[in-house]
Amino acid sequence: MDTDEFWSIVGTARSKTTEDLPFHEALVDLLARRSPQDILRYQERFDALRDAVYRWDVWAAAYLIGGGCSDDSFMDFRAGLIAQGRDWYERAAAVPDSLADHAEVIGAAADFEDRTLFYEDANYCASDAYERITGDGEAFYEAWEQYRAAHPGPGPTEPDMGEDFDFDDDDEMRRRLPRLALLFLSEKAVDRAPTGS
Repeated sequence: MDTDEFWSIVGTARSKTTEDLPFHEALVDLLARRSPQDILRYQERFDALRDAVYRWDVWAAAYLIGGGCSDDSFMDFRAGLIAQGRDWYERAAAVPDSLADHAEVIGAAADFEDRTLFYEDANYCASDAYERITGDGEAFYEAWEQYRAAHPGPGPTEPDMGEDFDFDDDDEMRRRLPRLALLFLSEKAVDRAPTGS
């Protein structure tokens, strides 16, 4: 599955999303109409895109937006970036600080809500769709292992995460992510924070 086809599927799922049909359920519905091989190809592209934003600067953005961010949470944040669609994903990949323009991020900063853009369920759409069409909850993982064996990548490599820095150093965060820091680290934001947070 090429990148354009992948993003077309994501975009279609986004267009079908409603209050009663969340994005991940719309995506599972779409994937379940495709062949098992297509679902595996979707997962391959999803993993490649999620891995591409496994970087310190993106993690720092997640840390500010989420009020902290563990490794597992960062996986959910990267899935959430994909769920935002191609435009936002590519903007965040190019300049993580551009997430300061995202309406949900702005709203989260104003309302002191953590976890916006973190989307755990988006990680599992392919496996859920595969289970739906096979009726077997373990079938996806067995098929995925076989698929990866038949389509080996370049081999395990250490990801280039860029320069590591201290997410708890507010001055460093302001320097690297000035617009997000203004939303989440400004005196105004700190002064308005609910008691006990």
